[in-house]
Amino acid sequence: MASSILVSVSPEARLVAAPRLRSGRERVLHSLLHNRAALVGVVIVAVYVFIGLAVDWFPIRNPTLMVPTSRMAGPSLSMPFGADTFGRDLLSRILFGAQLSLRVAVTSVGAATVVGSLIGLVSGYVGGWLDQVLMRLMDVFFSFPAVLLALGIVAALGPNPSNVVLAIAVVYTPIFARVVRGPVLALKEREFVEAARALGAGGSRIVARHILPNLLSVLIVQVSIALSWAILTEAALSFLGLSAQPPAPSWGVMLNEGRQNLELAPHLAFFPGLAIMLAVLGFNLLGDGLRDVLDPRQT
Repeated sequence: MASSILVSVSPEARLVAAPRLRSGRERVLHSLLHNRAALVGVVIVAVYVFIGLAVDWFPIRNPTLMVPTSRMAGPSLSMPFGADTFGRDLLSRILFGAQLSLRVAVTSVGAATVVGSLIGLVSGYVGGWLDQVLMRLMDVFFSFPAVLLALGIVAALGPNPSNVVLAIAVVYTPIFARVVRGPVLALKEREFVEAARALGAGGSRIVARHILPNLLSVLIVQVSIALSWAILTEAALSFLGLSAQPPAPSWGVMLNEGRQNLELAPHLAFFPGLAIMLAVLGFNLLGDGLRDVLDPRQT
């Protein structure tokens, strides 16, 4: 009979030999940091958010202070981005414009996320005639081009940032409703939901404890992409004179003013356009990276 050899392994050796399993949060962070495009997006968004939150404490010029002797002056040491047609420091106006852009984007997308998600949850989980009514109502909003719908709402209510927030929220609410409703239809038939229902859990508890947590990854990605669209929409409406009014610092207003002086002072349009491009690019890269990282098919 062959003799068997027993090899004892200490608990410390087993801990060293066994690979450490990462938690879900650590895995997401590790994957995000190793996605170069997403990492660039994280840096751009972090800088943009920091500027929007802390610009009031920056040691910069007043964005509405006019210096007639510096009208349309080019970039210099005292004014790195130059001056606009009224002699105002363009760098200060762009930095304060980030604050306005961030406030409009976050407020409007936040409202659309809450209302749209609620509609999608109720519609998908309850189903029946309520689902049909809510989705047909969303289809009515989908029938209008997004920019034209926002433009019409702001034109009807009046040109100011608060109405721009409402317009963007109205336009994006149906998108969040659709994004949420689809997964809810699939999740409510899953085994863990059926088990919770069999144990006597009510509908609100099932939605809050079992369905909503499984939608967070989808919502996070959609929010990041929606923020980029909101920034672009606010700039477009400002460009048309339907958002912040002069002399308030707004990227769209600055871009419109620079458009009229492209040949004499191209920096007036270049720097605001660059700010819009970087902000939108940052959220798009972040959204694409989050979509790849949070994809459940990724190992």
